[in-house]
Amino acid sequence: MTQAKLRFQSFEDYLAYDDDSDALYELFNGELIAVPPESGKNVQIANRLFLAFTLSVGIDCVRGNGLELEVRGEPKNRYPDLTILQAEHIDLLAERNTIRLFMPPPMLVVEVVRPGSLQRDRDYIAKRRQYEDLGIPEYGIVDPQEQAVLVLALDHGAYDESETFVGEDGVRSRQLPTLSLKVADIFALAQPDT
Repeated sequence: MTQAKLRFQSFEDYLAYDDDSDALYELFNGELIAVPPESGKNVQIANRLFLAFTLSVGIDCVRGNGLELEVRGEPKNRYPDLTILQAEHIDLLAERNTIRLFMPPPMLVVEVVRPGSLQRDRDYIAKRRQYEDLGIPEYGIVDPQEQAVLVLALDHGAYDESETFVGEDGVRSRQLPTLSLKVADIFALAQPDT
């Protein structure tokens, strides 16, 4: 028996849907597309960033991959690997971990690039446009393949490729001036005991 695909007429319809699972979905052209899990390497990188950001802004303002952003275009939502919230988001997200278009944008979002040209284009082009459109002041792209961190800062409504950090460079952020993190430490993944 073939099951009909769900189609949503609006983002509100999508938000009301519950399939009783913990699965994450992107809403693309009215249909749900399952978001595959991250690689272990990318999770390790995101965890290192989470810790550094928590030391800079406190734990309540840092959200991991489960935070959903409503965006314009297709898909209609994104799940950044890390998001730094404004203080007012904490109450706004108490019921559902979704930042809607009518809410203020977060301070910063970070994506850890997955391997493959499609994934690279999503992070470097598609998500960049959507996050820029939302007015998110800063967008960080952490690229394990290049061993680099690109920080994009919003300037007059458009992202300026302010700086690429590599090696022993300390990552600088306008939104997190107290951030203390070297690129080499982001990519120095723990090796299992032998």
